Amino acid sequence: MESLEKIQAAITMVKESRAVPLSASCVVHRGELLGILDEINESLPTDFTSAKKLLAHREEIIEEGRQSAEKLIAHAREEVARMVEQTAIVAAAREEAGRLVDEAHAQVEKERAEVDAYIDSRLATLEVILNKTLEAVNRGRERLAGASDKDVLSQLADE
Repeated sequence: MESLEKIQAAITMVKESRAVPLSASCVVHRGELLGILDEINESLPTDFTSAKKLLAHREEIIEEGRQSAEKLIAHAREEVARMVEQTAIVAAAREEAGRLVDEAHAQVEKERAEVDAYIDSRLATLEVILNKTLEAVNRGRERLAGASDKDVLSQLADE
């Protein structure tokens, strides 16, 4: 995710910027920071597209599980058809077919849960990063706004 690297660069820029004496503000090159933020703004849709692809891939995995379950069910039915001649064998075949179906359903549910957990963790990570970035941007804006207020106060003091 390219935007994560750019977010980290913006945070580093703010952290490494020169502090304004007697304040919590810092001096940041506006053009550089705005350039990084513009790059982040441009790359986020790409990252969101990647996240959507992950979600689409989740459906593919679920579909593969369904197809695998259908193959297992078809295989179980074939086994039952071969064993129709003898009652005991038919009973055993039905039992085995049921077990295979249950096993296939359990496997599908397990895979679905794993895919959901993976996607949820990736989206949670993205959410945390975006929240941290938003907080960093807000702090930077507050610092910039604070610096502007001090400039106005110093101008009033000079008059």
